[in-house]
Amino acid sequence: MPIIGHGDIASVLTDREDRIFFASGVSNSQETRESAYLREKTLLLAQEKIRHLVYFSSLSIFYSDTRYAQHKLEMETLVKANFPRYAIIRLGNITWGTNPHTIINSFRARIRRHEPLIIRDAYRYVVDKSEFLYWVSMIPPWSCEISITGQRLSIAQIVEKYGYD
Repeated sequence: MPIIGHGDIASVLTDREDRIFFASGVSNSQETRESAYLREKTLLLAQEKIRHLVYFSSLSIFYSDTRYAQHKLEMETLVKANFPRYAIIRLGNITWGTNPHTIINSFRARIRRHEPLIIRDAYRYVVDKSEFLYWVSMIPPWSCEISITGQRLSIAQIVEKYGYD
């Protein structure tokens, strides 16, 4: 079972016998239940230590101090301490999938329901599926950390480009 998870990221990965793709975690950056964070930590530490583990983290660790970002930093530390070979992949916001908690899917849902949008003066990094899969295919056999930034867009640009499906 080298792909751990069933969400948007796991859905586009291709199984590899030499890797464990750990794509099962807290999928809502607004999560407040400690049980959700503990579940990810427990599941991570239960993985085989002999395989190359690929952990999907978040670019938010560089600009946010939320519970979610703190958790992602903690998980990265656990990966480094417990897996002799690993890749930590830090992502921005993805453009595919059905997770209602992603910024793009949240905007799409509000638009479909004709609800008002709150468009802050902020920027986010947006990664499309082809770029994501390209970098995943480039993971070397040694331990590494890769930040996949994608495109830096304002919230208004994200709504304009991806909000209307």
